[in-house]
Amino acid sequence: MTSELDFGCQGCTGAHLDLDISMAFQPIVDVADRSVFAHEALVRGIDGAPAADMLRRVNDENRYAFDQLCRVRAVEMAAALGMTSMLSINFMPNAVYEPSRCLRTTLEAALRTGFPVERIIFETTEDERVEDAAYLKQIFATYRAQGFKTAIDDFGAGYAGLNLLADFQPDIVKIDMALIRGIDRDRARQTIVGALAAVGQLLGIRVIAEGVEEAREALVLRHLGITLMQGYLFARPAFEALPPVDFDALDRLLEARIEAA
Repeated sequence: MTSELDFGCQGCTGAHLDLDISMAFQPIVDVADRSVFAHEALVRGIDGAPAADMLRRVNDENRYAFDQLCRVRAVEMAAALGMTSMLSINFMPNAVYEPSRCLRTTLEAALRTGFPVERIIFETTEDERVEDAAYLKQIFATYRAQGFKTAIDDFGAGYAGLNLLADFQPDIVKIDMALIRGIDRDRARQTIVGALAAVGQLLGIRVIAEGVEEAREALVLRHLGITLMQGYLFARPAFEALPPVDFDALDRLLEARIEAA
């Protein structure tokens, strides 16, 4: 997929990008009904090179164009693969110069491919520092007004924390994997994640646990009220494909526990 594209956006710099990228997709599952809630689009090189290799080539001059290209590629590939779940697209807040104008290419891609706008989630990492929190709130509000869903990724690992939720309530919060890892053996993590799940329920925010690798972790998360999960336990990212999901991991652990009893 070539990427010699020109994304016009008034006030944007470095609008031309010469970079080849593709996408991998990783499911976000709902363990309550054994369904796929969404697929997260993860940037890759056209040869499958990891995201880090692509991100090393991003700078202040091409950040906007790279961000726009990732959005378009994600929508195009999701439509081509026949994705019926939600599509989660990572975006760079510091690449958004004017929220409504910079959504144009995404809206055009959705219209051209027939992918429903209401099934697109824009997620931003909490640890990407945005000096103007009010501007981030404006971005989220504009995206929501256009019909997109909004999400904060890596929650609990960045600089904003609960202050961001106080200023703006996104549709989704993804709890950072550092809080999930080993949660089955850590009372403090269980208390913190349980509290975040309760806050999400009170504010009408869907909570996703990311980085789930062990069935024991998933069982504790389910007990804490979290049903949306993402991690290697269920599926690894698949390059230019929608990977099969292992919904039986929890069943196998429960069966083992019953046999041991």
